Amino acid sequence: MNIAVIFAGGAGRRMHSAGLPKQFLEFRGKPIIIYTLELFETHPEIDAIVVASIADRIDLLNGYIKRFGLQKVKAVVPGGETGQDSITNALTAAAEIAPEDSIVLIHDGVRPLINHDIISENIAAVKRYGNCITCVPATETVIVRDEKKMEIPPRKDCMIARAPQSFRLGEILEMERRAMAEGRHDFIDCCSLMHHYGVELHTVEGSDENIKITTPTDFFIFKTLIDIRENKQIFGL
Repeated sequence: MNIAVIFAGGAGRRMHSAGLPKQFLEFRGKPIIIYTLELFETHPEIDAIVVASIADRIDLLNGYIKRFGLQKVKAVVPGGETGQDSITNALTAAAEIAPEDSIVLIHDGVRPLINHDIISENIAAVKRYGNCITCVPATETVIVRDEKKMEIPPRKDCMIARAPQSFRLGEILEMERRAMAEGRHDFIDCCSLMHHYGVELHTVEGSDENIKITTPTDFFIFKTLIDIRENKQIFGL
């Protein structure tokens, strides 16, 4: 079984959207979160979707899910205090509907510009390697520093982790619960958590379009890319 776990529990303070969380901002009458969910809904290898949402927006999200006819969303659960907490809540719900050896693709609700090829490559990589982190090559110099020193690794060796980040359900849920038991709620994403616990990670190269909509500038880029995609379809480009 292949399950998409979508976390959409952030308040989006950097978007300055007058109290409306960024995942619910609309373009052409459709919220960002629905653009994201539709990509997984229409993928033939995805069997189910679980969403972690801001608790007081669950009714709103369920209304959108019904309005746009999303049949694969099997559960919408409250998010947590951190992104890691939200992911754990959603994984726990996923474990109630799927076996431990299921493949789970963990994805940001505000990354609506992935494509079916990336989803397929993630599923294939987990079948082969046990996990998969979607990345893009670093296009600028990366500086690694702490209080004592600064290092500049060769750019050719650097990649930027994005999403989906995909695993076997039982393994990632076990690691999330281990972190919680140790009082760790601060992992920025799943690949950071898995790396911390010594899991060897594998990657696939994603698309530069797979941006996270965090700021107003990101939202304008998203709208432009949607227009470009639709124009390509209309004119057969």
